[in-house]
Amino acid sequence: MAVPAQLHSIIFSFILLLLSLFDTSLSQPQTPSPAPAPPPPSDSCNGIFLSYNYTGGHAIPPTDPTNQAYRFESTLTVLNNGRHELKSWRAFVGFQHQELLVSASNAVLADGSSLPAEVGNGTVLAGFPIIDLKSAVETAGDRAQMEVRVGLVGTQFGVGAPDVPMPLNISLVNDGYSCLNATNEGNNVMHVCCIQDDLNSDSNNGVNDEFLARQEGDLVIMYDVIRAYSDNYWAQVSISIHNPLGRLDKWQLSFDWMREEFIYAMRGAYPYVVDTTDCIFGRQGQHYKEMDFSQVLNCERRPTIVDLPPTRANDSILGRIPFCCRNGTILPPLMDPSKSISSFNMQVYKMPPDLNRTELVPPQNWKIKGAMNPEYECGSPIRVTPSQFPDPSGLPSATASIASWQVVCNITQSKQAVPRCCVSYSAFFNDSAIPCNTCACGCNSNPSQTCSATEPALLLRPDALLIPFENRTAEALSWADIKRRSVPNPLPCGDNCGVSINWHLLSDHKDGWTARITLFNWGDSSFEDWFAAVQLDNAVPGFEEVYTFNGSKLLGSNNTLFMQGRPGLNYLLAETDGAKPKKDPRVPGTQQSVISFKKKSTPGIEVAAGDGFPTKVLFNGEECALPTRLPSKAPMVSGRSSVFGFLTLALLLLMQ
Repeated sequence: MAVPAQLHSIIFSFILLLLSLFDTSLSQPQTPSPAPAPPPPSDSCNGIFLSYNYTGGHAIPPTDPTNQAYRFESTLTVLNNGRHELKSWRAFVGFQHQELLVSASNAVLADGSSLPAEVGNGTVLAGFPIIDLKSAVETAGDRAQMEVRVGLVGTQFGVGAPDVPMPLNISLVNDGYSCLNATNEGNNVMHVCCIQDDLNSDSNNGVNDEFLARQEGDLVIMYDVIRAYSDNYWAQVSISIHNPLGRLDKWQLSFDWMREEFIYAMRGAYPYVVDTTDCIFGRQGQHYKEMDFSQVLNCERRPTIVDLPPTRANDSILGRIPFCCRNGTILPPLMDPSKSISSFNMQVYKMPPDLNRTELVPPQNWKIKGAMNPEYECGSPIRVTPSQFPDPSGLPSATASIASWQVVCNITQSKQAVPRCCVSYSAFFNDSAIPCNTCACGCNSNPSQTCSATEPALLLRPDALLIPFENRTAEALSWADIKRRSVPNPLPCGDNCGVSINWHLLSDHKDGWTARITLFNWGDSSFEDWFAAVQLDNAVPGFEEVYTFNGSKLLGSNNTLFMQGRPGLNYLLAETDGAKPKKDPRVPGTQQSVISFKKKSTPGIEVAAGDGFPTKVLFNGEECALPTRLPSKAPMVSGRSSVFGFLTLALLLLMQ
């Protein structure tokens, strides 16, 4: 059957339209398929990957155009992409905007500070409760065991939107790792990769030790669990000094419970405050309904522990613990190894869900301080091999603890620290003594208008060093008049130091020289078993003898002398009334000795020019403030007055 011409035309037109559409589709440019997303930066790190992600913030009251405060929120991520487990991870965040850290999930501050804390100069975070990060190899890539995310919330100053308050840098601070330079990604992310230094070392031979190696420090605290039950355990806490110039007097130890624990009983020490309020009104009272909380010692989240007096050493309830009950005194091992450790036991009750004898969590944020001692900064507890103790029955065996943690503390000198002792200088060639600097140990927060905190201290006749500062005015003005020196108005403030030390250059001759050191105690408490250390950079090789004290070169040092009182003379007494209390000023406790040196071992020494004066002085471990100038060799106005002054000082001291 023939196709009609009209239908043929329609079919032909349809075919032409299809061909036209096909041709048009061929001529159109083809849209490329999207490129695959780049792998995350962590994939290229075969070590420990750290990232810091700023997630938000906003201005907070009060309004201050010159220094506005802002809330910031960020996340620090630590991921173990290495081959071995990362134990007790610690990461540095280089905050730089006057940050005040308010909270940190899964971490604590490694220096033992409690939150909130000022971290504007950077801070080290330590893992808690996620302390160790396993590797992908041992977990089949389980990121939940390889990674920790630390949520940070705090306050920063001066950086508002659209600017972002990023840290200066981030890094891992665990030993044995080196970090590359941190990389910024956009304006709110920073990351860095840290690689293990020596993968072939004995400590990294593929065997993951269960415990970290014990570390060394100026002071070490051991937290040993010696008995464990389902809802409580007994811990032995030992504090030991390892620095030859470290010391503690009337120590106070504090820490934070992280799991609502509380102290039921103690032996060898005692809480500074006996307080059960938090238990009675808290979850502890609800859980332990049958417990008599009148027998509980302390329920504070951050208790403070103090040592017991020697009279409690043999107490059947509180004492009978080795190395306890010494009024909080721990001496350097150089003085007496048996007195370089202090120990106590405490019974700790736990809370759900930790009611299992193997669920043991040490307290965090350890701090320790003394009455007049160096400052110590303590790290986070690290799990170490169980301690071993001699068998109490006397058998030739040892008993191991159930679990042990070590807290390492090191001596630190904070910028805000104010000395508590000072040094004055005097010499045979100058009839004036240079007293301690004005406000050497700090001035009152509201100084009186009658004294100046900036004027240098007035020179004194040497015997005036025996007079309390508040009674020296007449002596200082009289001496200035004799020496024809002008005096400021108002006069300089006192030094406010509890202990002062005079270093007097006594003689200087061809073969040797001598110095005299005098210690003054202006406080109300005596110092038992005191020690002093004097650093002389160029003179100690020529040291010969200390005549009244026990003195020697400090072991392991070639520039420091160590001195302590001899048996029976090891007390630096407190300040006492004068012979006529109604008329005489109070008299400081004093100790004095002459020190001799030979010049044969120190050729070229310039004693009077400076080598005969200390560059650092410590009393009971506390670093003392030094004068800012030395006695000059200018001609003396009156040699007779000089001799009289120094003889008077020596005679007065001998009469104490």
